[in-house]
Amino acid sequence: MTANTYQLTAKEKRFIGLHFIFAIAAISIGGLFGPFQAMEHAGWDFYTKFLNPIFHSYYEGLTLHGVLNALIWTTFFITGFMTFLVIYGLKRPLRYFWLNQIGWWTMVVGLVTAAIPILLNEASVLYTFYPPMKAHWAFYVGVTLVVVGSWIEGWGFYLTYMKWRKENPKTRTPLIAFMALITMVMWQIATLGAAAELLVDLIPWSLGLRAGLDPQLDRTYFWWTGHPLVYFWLLPAYISWYAFLPRQAGGKLFSDSLARFSFWLFLLLSVPVGFHHQYVDPGVPSGWKMVHSLLTYSVFFPSMITAFTVVASLENAGRANGGKGLLGWIAKLPWNDPSVLAQLLAGILYFFGGIGGLINASYNVNLVVHNTAWVPGHFHLTVSTAVTLTFMGILYWMVPYLTGKKLWCKKCAVIQVWLWFIGMTIFSNAMHVVGLLGAPRRTPLGQAPYIPEEWAGHLFRVGLGGVILLFSLYLFVAVMVGSVLTKKQVEKEVEPPVADSLLDPQTTPRWLDHWAPWLIGAAILLIIAYGPQLIYQISTAQFTSPGFRVW
Repeated sequence: MTANTYQLTAKEKRFIGLHFIFAIAAISIGGLFGPFQAMEHAGWDFYTKFLNPIFHSYYEGLTLHGVLNALIWTTFFITGFMTFLVIYGLKRPLRYFWLNQIGWWTMVVGLVTAAIPILLNEASVLYTFYPPMKAHWAFYVGVTLVVVGSWIEGWGFYLTYMKWRKENPKTRTPLIAFMALITMVMWQIATLGAAAELLVDLIPWSLGLRAGLDPQLDRTYFWWTGHPLVYFWLLPAYISWYAFLPRQAGGKLFSDSLARFSFWLFLLLSVPVGFHHQYVDPGVPSGWKMVHSLLTYSVFFPSMITAFTVVASLENAGRANGGKGLLGWIAKLPWNDPSVLAQLLAGILYFFGGIGGLINASYNVNLVVHNTAWVPGHFHLTVSTAVTLTFMGILYWMVPYLTGKKLWCKKCAVIQVWLWFIGMTIFSNAMHVVGLLGAPRRTPLGQAPYIPEEWAGHLFRVGLGGVILLFSLYLFVAVMVGSVLTKKQVEKEVEPPVADSLLDPQTTPRWLDHWAPWLIGAAILLIIAYGPQLIYQISTAQFTSPGFRVW
């Protein structure tokens, strides 16, 4: 070990790798259903022929797709990536490795517990699990255990950081560890809503310990968590864009201070925005919807800081590589590196996803797109592209780092990234357009007795995009499996591509490294945004709605 590097032990690499194995397994299964649903929308009957003999209904497949992709793939990947960031960033082992192992096993037990009722068609309630649709109790318990397991791993990070801070009281927290810690703190604040819904309402209800629920209250609990869940997905991608991509591209991070400031703003603003998902809920007063709408617009600000800083860092890299003129630096970026390519293309599509997010936050326009195919079109640009494609790009350097083996078929990886970009562009654009034409979401459109003629061409593009994404997904899985099984070793040990900052991080203002003001601010904002409404909704709740099974 030197002052500038830290060599992870084989045990630490194996532990991180286990997270990624489960994550890749989840997306390889859950990702199968999305393209088949896209083909179903296009009227191609592959779903009935290939999946219905194995699975019980369209909605079982839709639940598997959402749970495995949006919850399991992301949570297992992120906790593994955060483990690496904390260890490598602080340059020290986890303080209580056994604690993080407990968290890992809790997540695994939760995954198995939730998967069994889904596979038995006892929990086809989609990943949002809105009551009064009622799943088997094991599904709710399993989801709870996955979340609790991620909490426990987060506690392991905090204890490690506290020990580091005690030994380094005047040193700025290393950026990658700093951002990882904020991400996990935001996640634990965000999941308090889902915890209340699951522990207080859904689990006792599913066990028969209470007769009914108040669906409005539980929707409020869910969306306390539901929208910041997006930032739990996005912030690890932002970490890579800030802290790894500049060096991979041949440059340096433009501003350490802006990176830290943006993450503090995400901690403040990510959670108190849930009512913008409840614009059509009659139980939420319009004034509170307006408050959350304004806060949703405000959380766009740190994303703009991110866009500015990342592009400035990339321009620095492109010009360092010989780029000239206004835009000549773009061509000098290493587009042939699959890890860099994945993150660049993810960022391009996320630009359009961000614009769609502003539309979703706009009350009047939201009424047009609410519960239409526009919505999955939007979040396939966020979680399925900005997040997933970036995570794939991270794995393209992380797997050789963890295994000491060369990336199998680099050209295949480059092709895979382009296929994902092309497939998602076609698919998402078609979903946006057909949503504007009135096509509903969460609906097997291929089974509808009547489809307007103006939808037909767009639904064909939905299916075409799905086919391309299917090939891309399994090409990614093949590259991952091939990289693990290959006998070709890297010529020299892979060094994590952590970028230096243009300015010494020790010159970063001290107030950007103090936790207390930001945590207090986040708590105050949450109390203001949610306190009065939760008090009112809980005090007036009518726990009378029984459970329904609609599949």
